[in-house]
Amino acid sequence: MLDHLIRGATVVDGTGAPARVANVGIRGGRIAVIAAPGSVDEPARTAENADGFVLAPGFIDPHTHYDAQLFWDPYATPSLNHGVTTVAGGNCGFTLAPLHPDRPEDADYTRRMMSKVEGMSLVALEEGAPWNWHSFGEYLDALEGRIAVNAGFMVGHCALRRHVMGEAAVGGQPTEPQLARMVQLLHDAMDAGAWGLSTTQSSTHSDGDGQPVASRHARPTELIALSRAVGEHEGTQLEAIVAGCLDQFTDDEIDLLVDMTTAAGRPLNWNVLTIDAAVPERVPRQLAASGRARQAGGRIVALTMPILTPMNMSLGTFCALNLIPGWGDILALPVSERIEKLRDPDVRAEMLRRADSKEAGVFRRLANFERYVIGDTYSDANEGLSGRVVRDIAAERGQDPFHCLVEICASDRLRTVLWPMPADNDPASWELRQRTWQHEDVLLGGSDAGAHLDRMCGAPYTTRFIGDCLRGRELVPLEQAVKMLTDDPAQLFGLRERGRIEEGFHADLVLFDPERIAAGPATLVHDLPGDSPRLDSKAIGVVSVRVNGVEVIRDDQVTGAVPGTVLRSGRDTRTVATK
Repeated sequence: MLDHLIRGATVVDGTGAPARVANVGIRGGRIAVIAAPGSVDEPARTAENADGFVLAPGFIDPHTHYDAQLFWDPYATPSLNHGVTTVAGGNCGFTLAPLHPDRPEDADYTRRMMSKVEGMSLVALEEGAPWNWHSFGEYLDALEGRIAVNAGFMVGHCALRRHVMGEAAVGGQPTEPQLARMVQLLHDAMDAGAWGLSTTQSSTHSDGDGQPVASRHARPTELIALSRAVGEHEGTQLEAIVAGCLDQFTDDEIDLLVDMTTAAGRPLNWNVLTIDAAVPERVPRQLAASGRARQAGGRIVALTMPILTPMNMSLGTFCALNLIPGWGDILALPVSERIEKLRDPDVRAEMLRRADSKEAGVFRRLANFERYVIGDTYSDANEGLSGRVVRDIAAERGQDPFHCLVEICASDRLRTVLWPMPADNDPASWELRQRTWQHEDVLLGGSDAGAHLDRMCGAPYTTRFIGDCLRGRELVPLEQAVKMLTDDPAQLFGLRERGRIEEGFHADLVLFDPERIAAGPATLVHDLPGDSPRLDSKAIGVVSVRVNGVEVIRDDQVTGAVPGTVLRSGRDTRTVATK
């Protein structure tokens, strides 16, 4: 007997094959039968009519930071609502394990680091997770049996360094015995099911003390030693961030990434490839790393988002504006002193000069203040400004845009929420994206879901992209769009029997209305531990989501079931060849 039968769905199976109408039967958490309507004789405990709806494999998000959130939110919302049934965590070199058993202060350091570098609520980190593990395996075990999604995790380089070197992990170099211990910890983590190593060399990644995170101090010899260890385990990967990921790789960075993937004999992915027709040289330069890797026998895969995901800004709390050269010191001042400095015309002029200089790199795009939209405001003086563009307000007031923006924020004691309008929402940029998506070493994804919770909401990229393909720009056919979100990431990670609607595969499924599928606007909610805020987005047109055959979402509401699996390397993943 079947556990459940879905009748008459338009099946888009994830392979890119043409859609077809079929009945899909589920038994024991797997797809038991796919047959033409009317040809399934086996009885089912439950059934539903899916006429007019599309049935696709559950979407796979290759870059999330749900490492902590899953403890207080086993449903990985809002990703699960938007059809994501498998998430990859432990990215960017940051994980909650391993923790040294004799140094309880390491957990506090890790929480403060995650709060700073990944924009997670410190209160939620402190109150929402049990912190009852030391080894990476104990961390995975703490999640087993209590999550609604399938989740796999890399092990973070920063945690390995901190465990072995203590405070010297920031600024120091390991001795030979310490490096050997780091390598052994990585082996232990992969034996327990870690997907591989993640690391960061990004100049934007600082810890809770404002210092470069531990992995940024690692030299190539250390990274290569760790990469070799990854290659000794079945079904493993590399994930790496370097400074050039934000704009363009240097030759040294390309050399490092190529050396890492070839040393491991495993694919390496990085996040995120920004595509902008105004910077036409960026894409070929970034993808040159992939070409070099293939020539050397490795593989480097760029993640890129198929939608524009706005990130809000603020002059009151740490955000990307702090990363503009010369801005960080000013925006770190106490609020009253900060306002005084920002109101000084000479200070503003110097800030704008620095923001528009070559040294600002990719952050130059943030300095077009006339295109900012005012979000939430908190004073009578700013009543009626929410939703308005700074350019228009500045014209009314006879001020330059940055001066106008500063005065608005000062009236709110710098609490004003600011939304920069994207500069790359032009037809040429979308045409460039369409071409870039066809590259063999480009993968859709990079939501950062679970991080930067009150600044951005990338989780709904799946439904927004599908809706755009069906009723918007229509850059790729539905069948290709689904493949990009399902089988393509499954193939990169070597996921066993996931990513397709195929008999014998795990029944990770999303059923949606093609006439309605979309994502609602990002709205601020206070549902984290400690009443901390985050941005959320409603899923539109998603009828049902199933994980391992069990329904976890019905009409955008969680069912309460937790059938997800902690996906462990080797058992749940196979080795993906780089040649």
